[in-house]
Amino acid sequence: MKHQFGLWLIVSLMSIFGVVLVSFHFHQYEQIELSSKLKNKRPLELGQTQIVKDPKTEFKIALNDPALVQAWGLKKSSAELAWTVSLGNRKITVAVIDTGCDVNHEDLKGNIVPGWNFVSNNSDVTDNHGHGTHVAGIIGAVAGNKKGVAGVAPNVSIMCLKYFDPLVPRTDNLKNTIAAISYAIDKKVDIINYSGGGTEFSELEKAAIERARKAGILFVAAAGNERSNSDKYHYYPADYGLDNIISVTAIDKETEVLPSSNYGIETVDLAAPGHNIISTLPNNTYGFLTGTSQATPFVTGAAVLLKALRPSITAQDIKKHIINTGDLVASLNGKTRTSRQLNLYKVLTVVDSDVTASGLAMNPEKNIRYSSEDFSAEQTSVAGTASDPQVSLFHLSENLGEALKNHMGPKLPRKAGLEN
Repeated sequence: MKHQFGLWLIVSLMSIFGVVLVSFHFHQYEQIELSSKLKNKRPLELGQTQIVKDPKTEFKIALNDPALVQAWGLKKSSAELAWTVSLGNRKITVAVIDTGCDVNHEDLKGNIVPGWNFVSNNSDVTDNHGHGTHVAGIIGAVAGNKKGVAGVAPNVSIMCLKYFDPLVPRTDNLKNTIAAISYAIDKKVDIINYSGGGTEFSELEKAAIERARKAGILFVAAAGNERSNSDKYHYYPADYGLDNIISVTAIDKETEVLPSSNYGIETVDLAAPGHNIISTLPNNTYGFLTGTSQATPFVTGAAVLLKALRPSITAQDIKKHIINTGDLVASLNGKTRTSRQLNLYKVLTVVDSDVTASGLAMNPEKNIRYSSEDFSAEQTSVAGTASDPQVSLFHLSENLGEALKNHMGPKLPRKAGLEN
C-alpha cells in the first residue's frame, strides 16, 4: 500500500536537520510515498467588499485574503459566484480525519471545534505533518480577514480527528480511522472528510461508514493516488460502494485528471481541483500540495454550502446534487461516472432545468460588485505571516527536499512521483 502526501518544512524543523533558510515562506510541496509492510497499517494519502443579496439573506464577504489570487481552484469551481448564495454555517460540523490540525492557525481557529487524537489517545490534535491543516484550510479557512486564503465554506465548524502522526512509529492507522469514524458518529457531525486510504478492504471500516450512513452523515473520500483504474484495482474507503460516499479525483487547471490520480467510470464520482492547491500549514504559514487529498475537501466544502442552504437535505441528496450539477468536460470521459468537474455555484442553484434551489436567478452578476482587480490577477508576493508581513512565493528545490528526507531517516516516507 502507498499514499502520497506533502512534505512540509518550517523553520523549527529546519534547525533539527541543520538546514538554514531565511524567514517563513509559502512552501512548494512534493508528493512522497509512505510504504507499509504491516497489515492494517494504512498509510497517509498523502480586495474589496462586495454586498450580495438573495430573497432571504444578505451576505457580506470581503475578498481581501492576499493568497486568493493564487487559489486557482476556487476560481475554476466558481466559488465567488457560489458565495453569493451560501457561505456555509457554523452549525454544520465537518470531521477531518487526517494528521490533525493547527488549531491556533490565524486562518482556521475561528472555525475549529474540539477534536481527538487517536494516535496518542488525548485531545491534542497538533499536526506534526501539515497534511491535515492543509485539508482543513481548503474546506474552511476564514474569509475576509486579510490573512492567507479562504476556504470553500468560510463558515463551518471543523473537528480535527487525528489518525496518523509521522513522529509516532508502529501506529495502526486503519484501526485509528475506524475509531475516528465512530467518534464522529457519536458527536453527530454532518460530514466526514477522509483524504486518505489504501488498497486493503476492511469489513470493519465499511461497517463504520455504514453506521455513519444510518446516522445521515456524508462521507467524502479521496479516490487515491495510485495511478490506476479504480474499477479494476479498488481503493478504500472511496470504493466501498455506499450511497453516502463521494469518491473524488483530482484535476489540473486544464481539467485533465492528474497522472497520479485514480479514475473509474464505476467507482469515481467527480473531479475537483487538486494540483498545486494553496492552503494553510502549521505555524501560520501557507503552501501548495497536489493530489486527490486536495480535491476531496473542495467537494466537502460544496456539501457544507449546500447543507447551509437546505438544512434538512439528506446525505444522498447532497451527493446527487454535487455529482449531477458539475460541468460536463470531454477530457473527463472515461474518468468518472458523470464526466463532470465540480461547479460550486451550480450545486447551490440547479435542481433541474427549470427550478433553482435558492430562488436566485441563474445569472447573478447584477448582485455582485467586483473590485477593480480581477480575482485571477497575478501576484508575486503576498502577506503571509505575523512575523513576516510580506513574503514571496517559495519553491522548494528537489535537492533540498532530498537532503532533508535523507536526514529524516526511516520515520518519514521516501519520495514518490512529483506532479507538475
